[in-house]
Amino acid sequence: MASGVGVSEQCLITYQELKLKKSYKYIIFTLNKDNTEVIVEKTSTSQNYDDFIADLPEAECRYAVYDFEFEKEGGGRRNKITFIAWAPDDAKIKQKMLFASSKDALRRSLVGIAVEIQGTDFSEVAHESILDKASRGA
Repeated sequence: MASGVGVSEQCLITYQELKLKKSYKYIIFTLNKDNTEVIVEKTSTSQNYDDFIADLPEAECRYAVYDFEFEKEGGGRRNKITFIAWAPDDAKIKQKMLFASSKDALRRSLVGIAVEIQGTDFSEVAHESILDKASRGA
């Protein structure tokens, strides 16, 4: 907790619902207005990856967890829970620094993350980029 930012209990509850119950396809996290706690901003059950990308703001940082499903070479479906630290180039410097220093508090509290992505533009969080990273360890 280098930044002193905490993680709300709701983040952990929502993450467990995604991980264990498959209640959601993805969760987007942000900081509360006082920048003291990571909170859940949005959950979605949409299976469309483009919906997820559309929920990432162009000029603001976010964290996200996506239950990434893909076809393994040789058959068989796999799921990899993917953590995305979204810090677009157009975000304000202060926000980027706060999100960067707060990431570990959230990341460490989410047990079972298989893939971690740092995204600064949409190409880095494109479906193909995630698929490439997810399928390497499949």
